[in-house]
Amino acid sequence: MNRKTLVLPAVIGLLAPVLAACGGSDGGSGGGDGIVVGTTDRFTASQDAPAPLDPAYAYDVGTWNILRQTVQTLMIQPRGEGEPVPEAAESCRFTDTGNERYACTLRKDLQFANGDAITAEDVKYSIDRARSLKADSGVFALLSTVDTVETTGDREVIFHLKTADATFPYKLSTPVAGIVNPDDYQRGSLRDGFDVDGSGPYTMSADVKNDELVDAVFTKNPHYKGTLEVNNDKVELRSFEDADAMGTALNDGDIDVMSRTMSPEQIEKLSASSDDDVDLVEMPGLEIRYLAFNTDAATVKTKAVRQAMAQVVNRSELVSKVYGSEAEPLYSLVPASITGHSNSFFNKYGDPSKAKARALLTKASITTPVKLTLHYTTDHYGAATKNEFEQLQKQLNDSGLFDVSIKGAPWATFRPAEQKGEYDVYGMGWFPDFPDADNYLAPFLDKDNFLGSPYANSEIRNTLIPESRREADRLSASSSLTDIQDIVADDVPVLPLWQGKQYVAARDDVTGTAYVLNSSSTLQLWELGRGVSG
Repeated sequence: MNRKTLVLPAVIGLLAPVLAACGGSDGGSGGGDGIVVGTTDRFTASQDAPAPLDPAYAYDVGTWNILRQTVQTLMIQPRGEGEPVPEAAESCRFTDTGNERYACTLRKDLQFANGDAITAEDVKYSIDRARSLKADSGVFALLSTVDTVETTGDREVIFHLKTADATFPYKLSTPVAGIVNPDDYQRGSLRDGFDVDGSGPYTMSADVKNDELVDAVFTKNPHYKGTLEVNNDKVELRSFEDADAMGTALNDGDIDVMSRTMSPEQIEKLSASSDDDVDLVEMPGLEIRYLAFNTDAATVKTKAVRQAMAQVVNRSELVSKVYGSEAEPLYSLVPASITGHSNSFFNKYGDPSKAKARALLTKASITTPVKLTLHYTTDHYGAATKNEFEQLQKQLNDSGLFDVSIKGAPWATFRPAEQKGEYDVYGMGWFPDFPDADNYLAPFLDKDNFLGSPYANSEIRNTLIPESRREADRLSASSSLTDIQDIVADDVPVLPLWQGKQYVAARDDVTGTAYVLNSSSTLQLWELGRGVSG
């Protein structure tokens, strides 16, 4: 029978995976002795984004999944979730009671992949570089609470924070805090192209065509020292134009694993299949999808327009028609499985209602129908995105209150245009940097936010976010987090839509697939190995 691996969400992290009986047959290797993994992520260097893999710039799940294999961080999120643990560091801890001073000791004899020794000064250089470059991706904002970085000797690094930040250990586990060699990464400029050097579990060689990385080969780094057990010598990550092409490659034996993003049709077919050669693996996910608004744009500047959209959109119908059981409606930026979640949008708007939406627009003297264009990316979040936006368009237009058109663009065009404020309303996804409610709120609402959004709420920025970060016990931060979510539901700078699961499909002889993606969609290629099919 077709093997299913199901990992169930716990309150914050995950329970251990439970493996059912496997089938039997031989599996393709895609040529060579490496394990070949397919992805629909596209990696493009352009005039707007010439340095897609520089840790000081990269800020999407695809590029981070390359950096996590190659660039080491002081901390790392553990295999089974939970709080981060030391990685390049031997130990890290807050040294004060106010969560404002964080000290790390590096592992002894730590080296970059080229054999150069890593010192505390390299860590300081890397962090200070990312903060000073302030790349327009907004990734540097993850380090916004850092005031100064101090070193003591070759192995001690001390972070002095501007304000209390109990989430800081998580931030040190993200690629923006990756340790880079000053010989390879200049202090005052980004590193263009697709070269990556670090001290992670792998080195990488890239096959680039027409300024696009089409194939990345990860080879085990003999100098790596950290917590990870690397179960293979080589993994190849191959980029496909779409999910259908990736699925064909798996069927033909050209790849061993099909990762993000599979189409709903593929998942449904594999779930029902009795094919002994391919296993479908289902894992809980913390991915969310949402509509974002340029709140300075004339069409949506009036809050009532955004509120009326929130009142009309039928999330249950959207999920049912497009994603089925692979997603669930979401009524907050914070997923339901994360501590601090509140159903703020449902609490405010209840079930979809055209009458309530009309009343909102009438009270604000808005002439209907409101003409809008919803923008979406054609190649970044999976094949179902177009269908999703067609459903949103239908829901809004059927209300009689909106005249909506939709327009798609590839990510290489879409993301720079969004950052420049060229879109009034646009669809985005979010894969968390780390599994904490703060990471679903601050990146969208704080200063220097990921979206480049003009929306600013002083209570959120100056009071509620700092309050929530003071609480090491995240349950104690729930009051501040709920207040933030309630303000978002009222102002609607973003409109959350759904929370998704995640899946991979793999040839029967590939092991480690239960852990190849964690709940934050981090690709953990070191978990993969070769076993005996059957």
